[in-house]
Amino acid sequence: MKVVTFVKKKLETGEWCAKCNDVSARLEKDGTSKFIQHTAVADISDPESEGIQLALKHNVNHAPFFIVNNTETNSVEIFDVYFKFKRYMERSNQAIA
Repeated sequence: MKVVTFVKKKLETGEWCAKCNDVSARLEKDGTSKFIQHTAVADISDPESEGIQLALKHNVNHAPFFIVNNTETNSVEIFDVYFKFKRYMERSNQAIA
């Protein structure tokens, strides 16, 4: 089973970053939001926020990004490009179907 976390960045103003808004819209438009089990916020004004901690843990320097935990193989995949994430999830689901 794959558990997917979407990490998006919240700016000092309280608004989402432009790229995060774009990726969120693509997730909805493409129907890939169904793959997301959890959304974590990387709050620029809070270094202890979940998203910031996940970025540090996985050595990711920018948001948005996706963390795919495969519980069957105990592996983790990181995607910082939406289209790579989308292609990976679509291929994974075709293999299951």
